[in-house]
Amino acid sequence: MKNLFNVVLFAPEIPQNSGNIGRLCVSTQTRLHLIKPLGFDLTDKYIKRSGMDYWQYLDLTVYENWQDFLARNPEADLYFFTTKTTKSFWDCPYALNSFLVFGNEGHGLPEEFYQTYSEQLYTIPMTGEFHRSFNLANSVAIALFEGIRREQ
Repeated sequence: MKNLFNVVLFAPEIPQNSGNIGRLCVSTQTRLHLIKPLGFDLTDKYIKRSGMDYWQYLDLTVYENWQDFLARNPEADLYFFTTKTTKSFWDCPYALNSFLVFGNEGHGLPEEFYQTYSEQLYTIPMTGEFHRSFNLANSVAIALFEGIRREQ
């Protein structure tokens, strides 16, 4: 079965978020890509608990670093989601098999990504007065389902 999209987590730190995102990926025909370093072990009980019995069906690829990811996905159509841009995810040109890239919970994307991929950065608008960012799993769900909505 062909994947609709790819979700990429750069150095995720919280196993419950990654487990939840893995469960989301299984339910949406989406491949999950994890880029090391990971803030947890993939056998961690928390990732299994949040991923529940879905984790065994997850299409998962783990990479040693960003260069490994790029080498193994040279034709990847990349879109980066961050709070450090003004371009809304409503304007993201989603396409089937796109790679939706998210930074980690504590630091977001690496600083050099903001220059290297400046034209591919998108944000999810937040209108509340007190905010820094959405939870990583929520952000992935919002961005992924916008892409799925467009493909329906």
